Amino acid sequence: MSIISEFREFIARGNVIDLAVGVIVGAAFNDIVKSLVDNVIMPPIGLMLSGVDFSDLQWVLKADNPATAAADAVAIQYGLFINACIRFLIVAWAVFMLVKLVNVIRRSEAEKPAPAPAPTPQETLLTEIRDLLKAQKAK
Repeated sequence: MSIISEFREFIARGNVIDLAVGVIVGAAFNDIVKSLVDNVIMPPIGLMLSGVDFSDLQWVLKADNPATAAADAVAIQYGLFINACIRFLIVAWAVFMLVKLVNVIRRSEAEKPAPAPAPTPQETLLTEIRDLLKAQKAK
């Protein structure tokens, strides 16, 4: 088996394709969560805290020097860190809810009673004989 055919077989497996779909959907979900945190959740929190924009919160270690174009400000941007933590909590909650939903579905499928097995040919024949004997006695 050549390496190309092995690679083709590897890629065609369902797990690899499912993983690729999961990564793509996860990346799109990340954009949604970022927008939710930055545009929906943080503005009201900032308003409650006297108009503070969390993305602008920072601790300046070295101020920007406009005289030299090469020197930029050095700051610890803890506001962006707070936004990232909130984003993480939202993603973690969404994943938790998804796993919880999958577990509920799995449990409900496991709780369904198994259908009664079909009678064997001997049981079917014995049932027919029993029914015939009952019919003869009833005459």
